Amino acid sequence: STRLFFAVPRGESVTDLAQGSSFTEKQMSSYAQVATSPIVLDSVAQRLGLGVSAQELEGSIRASVPINTVILEITVVDEDPDQAALIANAVGAELSTVVGTLYPERSDGAQAVLATTLSPAEAAEEPSSPNVRLNLTLGLLVGLALGVGVAVLRGTLDTKIRSGKDLEQFAETPLLGSIVFDPEAANLPVVMHEAPRSQRAESIRRLRTNLQFVDNAGGLRSILVTSSIPAEGKTTTVLNLAVALADAGARVVLIDADLRRPSLAEVTGLEGAAGLTSVLIGQASVGDVVQNWSGSVDVLTSGPVPPNPSELLGSPAMAELLAQLEREYDLVLLDSPPLLPVTDAVVLSKRADGTLVVVGTDRIHKGDVRAALDALEAVDAHVLGLVLNKVGPRELGGYTHAYE
Repeated sequence: STRLFFAVPRGESVTDLAQGSSFTEKQMSSYAQVATSPIVLDSVAQRLGLGVSAQELEGSIRASVPINTVILEITVVDEDPDQAALIANAVGAELSTVVGTLYPERSDGAQAVLATTLSPAEAAEEPSSPNVRLNLTLGLLVGLALGVGVAVLRGTLDTKIRSGKDLEQFAETPLLGSIVFDPEAANLPVVMHEAPRSQRAESIRRLRTNLQFVDNAGGLRSILVTSSIPAEGKTTTVLNLAVALADAGARVVLIDADLRRPSLAEVTGLEGAAGLTSVLIGQASVGDVVQNWSGSVDVLTSGPVPPNPSELLGSPAMAELLAQLEREYDLVLLDSPPLLPVTDAVVLSKRADGTLVVVGTDRIHKGDVRAALDALEAVDAHVLGLVLNKVGPRELGGYTHAYE
């Protein structure tokens, strides 16, 4: 950059000086435009042998006037610092000459307006752009802002349940257990038998312990285990919970009350041709169809799939069957269909002493769980709590490491 001071030659009185100064100040914006006009730049390009036109050279030159001054600052940007300084000084010198020709000469032959160089341009030691430090700072700030924005947006739009904290945001129902995710769960459904020392097995034991605290008065004789939608893991949860309760000394009977898509017979390897439906329609007695499995766990499979599952589960025969089994066993566990697709689980929740709702973190959304809990609340069902299934090890904290 170079700076030029513009003035009218000294007058003979104070009035002349004031008028000259006022005149010059009013003309400064015009001088700035003259500095980037072809009348100046053509001569500069030709004198320096730049090989460019005035229009091309104008793009690298800026002329500005600080407010309320008669100083013109000419700034030139070029890839070569020496070239930038050379062009700036050449523009300043040519402008001084041109401005002197724009007005008639004074009576004494002097120029009407004089331009004096205050500070000639010098080659810069550091480039003006890119400003690496500034760019890095701005990049960091923009990156942080974008990161926070994306996180907030994701938290707002993502309604999936991934942890117990997500449940606490909208559900007042207590969380009774969190079962760690096991990629081998499909191959090892009964983890209490096949991997009793695994993290998943220990999660089941913690659920059993929490249930015992809920039933501190000993009045809990039947528990319905359900979920909001299919494939959340309710069947494997109730199956392993039955084994855990039996290991603690309880006499347990497990009923496959999913009369639409029964699965306990297949998972346990037991006979499924006769079972719950056979008892409810009077074709068999309980003693004829209950099968022992896993020592102290008895299983009542679903039997033939009926055309009217909800009616059978809500019938007096189902109430009588539950009352009989509650007298014969310490605990009756019922595996039911999910709550949202059908009404079977809602009907059964009125028969059982309490209901557990399994929440699978790999597929369920907050709205689904809220709707399921609302359906149970509508019939005044006793909801014992929630069981968070398929939870990542990090969500369980620092107690998921093996302990032997």
